[in-house]
Amino acid sequence: MITPPDAAWRRPDRALLTLHRRLALLLVTLPGTLVAVVLGVLEGAVPGAAALGLVGLTSALLLLAVSRRWWAWGYLERDDDLVVRRGVLVQRTTLVPYGRMQFVDVTAGPLARRLGLASVTLHTAAVATDASIPGLLAAEATRLRDRLAALGEARQAGV
Repeated sequence: MITPPDAAWRRPDRALLTLHRRLALLLVTLPGTLVAVVLGVLEGAVPGAAALGLVGLTSALLLLAVSRRWWAWGYLERDDDLVVRRGVLVQRTTLVPYGRMQFVDVTAGPLARRLGLASVTLHTAAVATDASIPGLLAAEATRLRDRLAALGEARQAGV
C-alpha cells in the first residue's frame, strides 16, 4: 500500500518542541552568555561582545535545528501498518506491520510527565526496528498503545 501525499501525518505535541527549545537555551545560551560576560570583564568590551554575538548565533542555529527536528517527526496509522518518519539530514521512514508487533511500550520521564507527554515505542522481533514516537500527549499515547496492541493481536490471530 502506497501512502498518498495528502495522508494525515500526525506529529508530536508542540509541548515537546517547547521543552527541547527551553533545554537548548538552558544548556547552551545561559552558560555561553555567562562565559561571554566574564570574557568581557576580563578582556574588554570587544572580545566580550564578539563572544556574545557567537553565543547568539549558536543559539539561533540550535533553535532552528530543534524546530526542524520536531517538524521531521511524524507517524501515520494505516490499515495494515504504522509508518514512523524522522530525521532532518538523514530521513528515515520505518514501516511496522501490526502483525509483527510484539509489544508497545509507553514511557514518560520526569520532564515529559510534568508537561503531560509520553513516548510510544514499538517492539518487534527484529532488533533493528526503531519505531519510537516521542512527545505525544499522555492520553494520545495511551490511545495509540491500546489501538496498536489490539490491531497487533488481531493480525497475529489471523482475524
